[in-house]
Amino acid sequence: MTVSIRPISSKRDRKTFVDVPFSIYANDPHWVPPLKTEALGLITPEKNGWYSHAKVQLFLAEENGKVVGRISAHLDTLALEMSPEQGFGPGVGFWGLMDATREDVFRALLSAAEGWLRDQGMTRAVGPVSQSVWEEPGLLVQGFDQDPTIMMGHARPEYQGWIEAAGYGVIKQLFTYELDITQEFPPIVQRIIKSGEKNERIRIREVNKAKFDEEAAIILSILNDAWSDNWGFIPLTPPEVKDVGVKLKPIVFNDLIRIAELDGKPVAFMITLPDLNEAIKPLNGSLLPFGWAKLLLWLRAPKVRTMRVPLMGVVKELQASRMASQLAFMMIEYIRRASVERYGASRGEIGWILDDNQGMRSIAETIKSDVNKTYNVYSRDLG
Repeated sequence: MTVSIRPISSKRDRKTFVDVPFSIYANDPHWVPPLKTEALGLITPEKNGWYSHAKVQLFLAEENGKVVGRISAHLDTLALEMSPEQGFGPGVGFWGLMDATREDVFRALLSAAEGWLRDQGMTRAVGPVSQSVWEEPGLLVQGFDQDPTIMMGHARPEYQGWIEAAGYGVIKQLFTYELDITQEFPPIVQRIIKSGEKNERIRIREVNKAKFDEEAAIILSILNDAWSDNWGFIPLTPPEVKDVGVKLKPIVFNDLIRIAELDGKPVAFMITLPDLNEAIKPLNGSLLPFGWAKLLLWLRAPKVRTMRVPLMGVVKELQASRMASQLAFMMIEYIRRASVERYGASRGEIGWILDDNQGMRSIAETIKSDVNKTYNVYSRDLG
């Protein structure tokens, strides 16, 4: 049989695109079906602010009238403006949202994506990035025996070999760390926290959800400063910030997000989210007929096993200082207590963390957390 690849753009085809992983992962007990409305929104230009600085082409693979795979190819104009030392830069395009039934299907999809990137003048391909670097970058290569947490990807183990056989090399690894949050942190960490509590210059406060926009602006300001030199950092644009607010506001809880102030100035933050995947996994992608009611009840008073820390940041002027570590440990401890006492959580997942972010990796290791998942980001020159 001959595999055919075709570019898509219609609403009907986008729905088919969203449906592909539901068959690919039908027998994978650790795959979490996304809500189809959310997945469709991510690939619909009118519903995703990231498209304000991106150009995308989606492809479907078909064989004998049956859909057998998918892939996206895309440009990010902000990524094209980056310094190459930060990972992207001029001539770099991306592919992502890749799923396929067989290696030959994958190779045909990848060829179509690379061809589109060449037509756009790109000279290097980076992937998988699905689709913004703020969504699901990287391919899962270690940790297949665990469900992904909210906003983290899952994959078939075969994909790593397929990608590397196609000539792609690893340019960056992303790690997540897990820990038992029912246990107190080591004595040295407790001493650092108590020392910080005696320091009148330091204040660790909860966010105020009633002032959501103001708090989000504070966090965004710290984030843009703290992460500005990181590999792959692309500042969030106003349309994206708006989208993130709409998406995450239902799972924002005051006691799970902290802002650290030094001499009255916000200098660090930590965002923790209850693992929404635990609630949506049984829904199999649909809120009908009663899924919406179940989810609404869960959101009112979530009880979860896992809390995920997707983002932390300390302003650049404090990075690599003892104060930065102290603020981080204080925020982590206060959120750990709230997670256990108020939400019944027993497990935390921190990340993703860049392989060369020694500061964050050191903090994670000091609180006795271990790497539970590894994601590879690959690159290949488009000769």
